[in-house]
Amino acid sequence: MPRRDRPVRLPAGSACPCGLPSPYEDCCGRFHRGAASATTAEALMRSRFSAFSVGDAAYLLRTWHPSTRPPHVDLDRRVSWTRLEILGTTGGTVVHTDGTVRFRAHYVDRGVEGHMDEHSRFVRHDGDWTYLAAVEHG
Repeated sequence: MPRRDRPVRLPAGSACPCGLPSPYEDCCGRFHRGAASATTAEALMRSRFSAFSVGDAAYLLRTWHPSTRPPHVDLDRRVSWTRLEILGTTGGTVVHTDGTVRFRAHYVDRGVEGHMDEHSRFVRHDGDWTYLAAVEHG
């Protein structure tokens, strides 16, 4: 399976993949570069989607809670993450220590459009928001 070994560089002024109306470098790009940290669980979710979109596996690992973090993330370059919809949130603000984000991530896999839905749990670790795991339904 083809992997991405390095993040894709977006041209200056490119729209952020997360869907907010800001250029990538001013939106999620600043988190990816380490110039800022996400202040809410939703902001972290958006920045992680953007990391999938540009192929930034290092950022995904950095923002994954240590108790559930895999040893590595392999990103398939044949999958393009194209659009993110936030379906709902609980907690996850600047005054919370945990929260959830329900989202739908749209992609194109070898020319076929699709989407995945997830309800994700986020917690603070050492003061920063981290992705913990998908919320189990059932």
